[in-house]
Amino acid sequence: MEDIEKNIEQQNISADDEMINAAFQRLLDTYLASYHRRKVDIITIAFNFAREAHKGVRRLSGEPYIMHPIAVAQIAAEEMGLGSTSICAALLHDVVEDTEYTVQDLENIFGPKIAQIVDGLTKISGGMFGDKRSAQTENFKKLLLTMNDDIRVILIKICDRLHNMRTLESQPANKQYKIAGETQFIYAPLANRLGLYKIKSELENLSFRYEHPEIYKQIVEKLQQSQATRESLFEEFTAPIRAELEKKGYEYELKARVKTPYSIWCKMQRKHLSFDEIFDILAVRIIFTPKGEGDAAEGDECHNIFLAIRKIYKWHSERVREWLENPKPNGYRALHATFMSKSGNWVEVQIRSRKMDDIAEQGIAAHWKYKSQNPNEPNEESEFNDWLRTIKDILNDPQPDGMDFLDTVKMNLYSSEIFVFTPKGEMITMPADSTVLDFAFQIHTFLGSHCMGAKVNHTLRDISYKLKSGDQVEVLTSKVLRVEKDWLDKVNSAKAKQKILMILRRYDREKQKKGELVLKEWLTAQEMELTTSLLDHLCQFHDIQHRENFLLALGDGNIVLGDADLDELRGKNKKKKKSGWKKFIPFMKDRQQEETNNAIPVANSLLTVGKDFNKKTPCVITEETFGMYIFPECCHAIPGDDILGFIDNDNHVEIHRRDCPIADKLKTSYGNRILDAKWEMHHKFYFDAAVSIQGFDRKGMLHDLADVISDQFDINIHKITVSTTNGLFEGIIDLAVHDRTELRGLMDQLKMIPDMQEVLQAK
Repeated sequence: MEDIEKNIEQQNISADDEMINAAFQRLLDTYLASYHRRKVDIITIAFNFAREAHKGVRRLSGEPYIMHPIAVAQIAAEEMGLGSTSICAALLHDVVEDTEYTVQDLENIFGPKIAQIVDGLTKISGGMFGDKRSAQTENFKKLLLTMNDDIRVILIKICDRLHNMRTLESQPANKQYKIAGETQFIYAPLANRLGLYKIKSELENLSFRYEHPEIYKQIVEKLQQSQATRESLFEEFTAPIRAELEKKGYEYELKARVKTPYSIWCKMQRKHLSFDEIFDILAVRIIFTPKGEGDAAEGDECHNIFLAIRKIYKWHSERVREWLENPKPNGYRALHATFMSKSGNWVEVQIRSRKMDDIAEQGIAAHWKYKSQNPNEPNEESEFNDWLRTIKDILNDPQPDGMDFLDTVKMNLYSSEIFVFTPKGEMITMPADSTVLDFAFQIHTFLGSHCMGAKVNHTLRDISYKLKSGDQVEVLTSKVLRVEKDWLDKVNSAKAKQKILMILRRYDREKQKKGELVLKEWLTAQEMELTTSLLDHLCQFHDIQHRENFLLALGDGNIVLGDADLDELRGKNKKKKKSGWKKFIPFMKDRQQEETNNAIPVANSLLTVGKDFNKKTPCVITEETFGMYIFPECCHAIPGDDILGFIDNDNHVEIHRRDCPIADKLKTSYGNRILDAKWEMHHKFYFDAAVSIQGFDRKGMLHDLADVISDQFDINIHKITVSTTNGLFEGIIDLAVHDRTELRGLMDQLKMIPDMQEVLQAK
């Protein structure tokens, strides 16, 4: 028997070696086919070093661990076009984190540059921060700091994340939500900001697949069902375009670009459309080899091709967008226009040169290919320098809250740009939708903190006035002004928001010191001493989570200590924490059971997560266990929603919808506290929901509404509010439903009522 087991083990090792060697050979072939200098020796050394370092270790999927670094290096070489330094760093990126080798060891063997990149990629251990702090935020800060020295750190990190997303299936559900949430919140926007459109789209789509698997599956099936129709439309639409391009002597390639399931879902959500109501699923991409040289010549040829297509098809004058003379902040250049096909469908056409296409697909990596003799060295004059400087400003904030930090960085990642001028004519680049206050903080923190308005093009404007490209701005200040909390609503740039938060935190520290003094004086008068446990007791009594917030409330005068506090500290008044879960269920009994008063037994004590709690096991929410969980009002989750659990600071479990904005931040900042959660409800409870309606006013409309809601669906109406103006009506209907599926079915049926124009979910 031992001989048989050894033989099987030997066969497995042999198969692993064959798979590993084949993957590495493919990597070398990809590298050798690129424009980079031939440095095969250093890549081979890095591969052998990593292979030995990870020897005997396997991933959850069962494959040898070394296959992951090889895959990351393959993405770096093939999909980003990076060179030998990046490939070596990708092969070695987990060595310091997962083995006993140090950054110094790598520097001794591979030199300082590769070691520096690997160090930037090495995660900070979660144990250094504990469960209550955001290790992910700290990791991301380190990543961004290193990125200021070498942009390849973030590029390889995106390669690493892309491969992790491609192999996410082997992870337990709670890890899937955590990784997908981080990806959607941080890494997809990063890829977009660096011009990696193809990778950005794949990251978004993979995240969507794991966050909302059922919806993803439905959209994929509908795309497959409509594929033949799209292919027919593409061939019919492009035939005369091909003829015109060949007549003009262009070397070209025509591609059909189909919206991803994620982008389709986003449009369905944003515009409240069904799949069948989305008509721009297909776009046509024209990629041509320019006849002339230089960006200007390429731009002219894009316009020439556009004019040639205008002679074939009618065009939509309001849907022409061009980024030729003024590229997007990530370097994207192209001309987009929409034309009417012979079959009556609007089709978007994207016109790019091959260089533009390379930059669109590979982003900053393609810039090196075209702009730098040494492709591994970032261009110091890159358009990303201003962006990187803003990131550095954010990182310089000594104590940013983890959630605020990620919010602020993301705001910067997503922004497009405008160009405005100082009174002396100096051009300043600002995020789109920037206000006068944004501009003031962009110039100087003192100017921003004392800004009372500005003269924009010699006209007086307030601090919330939104600037446009070409505006000339003169900031007006007052020394007596102080930064206010509502200023956060009057800025749209990451830099201004971060500066305001820094100033407000400084104000808060002053108030906290005052609050601490007030508390000490009050305790002294009661012949008591200030201790940590006493402060925690007062926080709990006033239902305030953090000590700092309690001291702040004292310093602000929002809390005045009195006899009730004294009774609480002396044990005369015990205040119990309430979960608040009952307010989400208007009816705790099935309507058939009401007559017999046979109530459903519901747990009324919150689940507490202890040391032995298995985070890989899903929280199953039934009628009996419903009361064990907290349902925050941020997303109002009801049965039928895709949900997850989050372990809060009191070790209780909150239930959020997976697309909840708060849940997005929790997945990114506190991924180790995310749990899988599932519904197993059986139409026993009713949940609050609301539907907004709009349409043409007519006699009998309310009767038709009541007929559908009450008679067809047997759903109880809590309240209905309707107003009419000029023959149109709009209203809100408050309902009690069993689950989201029942609500969607009701809304679909309401849309069928004559003269009903719009039915939307209100909450």
